[in-house]
Amino acid sequence: MKPRVVLDAWAVLALLQGEEPAAARVKTLLEEAERGTHALFISLINLGEVFYRVGKVKGEPAAWETLAALRRLSLTIVPATEEVVLAAARLKIYHPISYADAFAAATAESLDAVLATGDPELEQLSERIRLEKLR
Repeated sequence: MKPRVVLDAWAVLALLQGEEPAAARVKTLLEEAERGTHALFISLINLGEVFYRVGKVKGEPAAWETLAALRRLSLTIVPATEEVVLAAARLKIYHPISYADAFAAATAESLDAVLATGDPELEQLSERIRLEKLR
């Protein structure tokens, strides 16, 4: 089975903003997914986070363009099923993390995947999920 990696909004925004070295690592993960050596995922909730954050800074048309570009990548969008919603809510009960971050973690956990993130808030989950810390 191919290694699975979940990107959170932090990772995608680092790529879009050219924040190195995180952007280079995310680009490598995308290239590996394109070659089929990795399976790459993002929660629909985290994709929405990217959309609104781009929209707030660059306007809604840029947010739609970004969304279209992300959909062309080898990046599987994971829907917010009841199972994932409740898993994210359970994480939120016990950990002081944002609800969107809880979705990234719950998605990684449900897929038995590594969560690629630079968000320090998620480090507290390192005993529960595998993290790749981006810088």
